[in-house]
Amino acid sequence: MNISELKVLICDDSILVRKKMTDVLKKAGITEIYEAKDGVQAVDTYKEKNPDIVFMDIVMPVKTGLDALIEIKGFDNDAKVVMASTIGTQSHLVSAIKAGAYDFLQKPVKEDDINKILAKLTN
Repeated sequence: MNISELKVLICDDSILVRKKMTDVLKKAGITEIYEAKDGVQAVDTYKEKNPDIVFMDIVMPVKTGLDALIEIKGFDNDAKVVMASTIGTQSHLVSAIKAGAYDFLQKPVKEDDINKILAKLTN
């Protein structure tokens, strides 16, 4: 799959994080980018748009990223969900990997790390 054909969902309660990630994805050539501000929106948007990959924060209001990951994997076992976490929430990453996360990112997210994950997905 060509990187420009990817559909990507970014889920983070911080609008600044979503904007930074959107900028990085656009720079990589991706045009179909969806956003969600919590786990509930992430699940709903996933069902509606069926993205190729999801970048999801672990700690969010309403529904955590981990809960959203489990729900998404429950109806789409092939879902590619990349979990993002700050240093203080790294313990959640073990749970996320066990729940089927595709990969993980350390916050603050770096452009290089996003590009490596996109390359892994498209190769």
